[in-house]
Amino acid sequence: MFPKTSPIITQSWKKLKAHFLTNSSVHMNDLFEQDPKRFEKFSIDFEDLLFDYSKNRITEETIALLVELAKECQLDKAIRALFEGEKINETEDRAVLHTALRTFSDEEIIVDNENITPLVLNERKRVKELCEQIYSGTWTGYSGKKIKNVVNIGVGGSDLGVAMVTEALKPYWEKGITPFFISNVDSANLLEVLEQINFEETLFIISSKTFTTLETSTNAESIKALFLEECKDDTFMHKHFIAVTGNKIAANEFGIPNENLFEIWDWVCGRFSLWGSIGMSIALTVGCENYEQLLKGANGADQHFKNEAFDKNIPILMGLLSIWYINFFNAQSEVVLPYAHNMSKFVAYLQQAAMESNGKNKDRNGNPIDYTTGVVVWGGAGTNGQHSFHQLLHQGMLFIPCDFIVPVNSKNKQADHQEKLLSNALAQPEALMKGRTLEEVEEIHEKTNQQINSFKVFEGNKPSNTILIKELNPYNLGSLLAFYEHKVFVQGVIWNIFSFDQWGVELGKELSTSKLKAIQKRKVDEKFDASTEGLLERVKTVSYLQ
Repeated sequence: MFPKTSPIITQSWKKLKAHFLTNSSVHMNDLFEQDPKRFEKFSIDFEDLLFDYSKNRITEETIALLVELAKECQLDKAIRALFEGEKINETEDRAVLHTALRTFSDEEIIVDNENITPLVLNERKRVKELCEQIYSGTWTGYSGKKIKNVVNIGVGGSDLGVAMVTEALKPYWEKGITPFFISNVDSANLLEVLEQINFEETLFIISSKTFTTLETSTNAESIKALFLEECKDDTFMHKHFIAVTGNKIAANEFGIPNENLFEIWDWVCGRFSLWGSIGMSIALTVGCENYEQLLKGANGADQHFKNEAFDKNIPILMGLLSIWYINFFNAQSEVVLPYAHNMSKFVAYLQQAAMESNGKNKDRNGNPIDYTTGVVVWGGAGTNGQHSFHQLLHQGMLFIPCDFIVPVNSKNKQADHQEKLLSNALAQPEALMKGRTLEEVEEIHEKTNQQINSFKVFEGNKPSNTILIKELNPYNLGSLLAFYEHKVFVQGVIWNIFSFDQWGVELGKELSTSKLKAIQKRKVDEKFDASTEGLLERVKTVSYLQ
């Protein structure tokens, strides 16, 4: 196992603090003027992706010091431990091997003395076989009709990733298949989907590692009851319900036979599980070939992360630049801006990947942390944000680094729309960097109204990365997702935290149980704090659920 080193005691951290004090006020405009080859030095090509990080408040010395920090924290050993299946999730005594789900090699990966590679490849084969049965019509609904609707019932990692990918890859949808997603325990989500489907033509995928998650089990039980009310024969369950779970006994008790069960293993972290059978709804929606391309793109990014030198390694640089801004510039948030309408769920997926992973206050030795870990991730798709929150990015008082994700080509054959989208996508990071001086404003506007002109001045010097993608296809999306996953891992290693548990999530689940009992019984038996008791009393008073 790699050492548990606090970053703030390293020599490179101390050097970075000194470097920050002498370089933090340097303007990027000056850096570009001083070095005509800055873009070449600070950009990396990877297959169909270009990672441009030249619009950052960095010099070659900054990158050298950040790389030195990664080496002092022994990131190389951490990467090996990740890929070799060591139990790096120590608080849960688990390996973290979502990368194994996208392997296309027969190379052995040993977990608890078992080679898991054949298990992964066999599950992928089973997913493909199911897809072929659905497409060919050999798998039908109880009335003999073809399956046309695929409903994924899950929450968190069993929902966000698959919903995001299917939407992002909408141009690749198979004809005759429509995906739906039920995640919220709010019945509005359930009823909204049920209004658009019929049971005869629908396959329900219950995605739950434990098969006990409140939201998922509640929605699944409600759908089961309505289904049986319609078809009046529980022997038809096998035609309409499958499960992806690690709890086969609970799935059997629900009524799903073993042949309809797909595996999610203990060594797969839920929020990074779309690469395995949890991605069933992706495979059914875009087809198995496209789903495999998604996996291959991620696998290609894995090899880049695993083998490339730190200073030429895209996810490592993404993670290090983020640490540079969070821990030295005191950035509290990062904004992600995909200029593609179908990527509207991308930011929500990244929020879970980053904030659930690295929102921690204890280091891997169990000691309280006295430096910042984690960051708020937010953003939005396309030019909509320019008419909403970009004003804060340009002239607000908060320091917010940005990621622009820009697919150059679109499957939609509207050239004028795409050209205008691209022009905006490239203009925004330029404007954030350059800003505008009073003299520049006065060249455009009248010099006589200096008071008004002063409001049109932009400081600039706002950092950003631009990820230029040839097109948003399954392979490139897989690579992009894997890069962001590895960025989170890099941050966790440097910060010396466990990125793959989520004990804070568990506390809320535990506390909700007693509140549920009080709401159901219409009285409070337990002693709560005054606020909670007051709220429960008001709920009882105004509730119409009698």
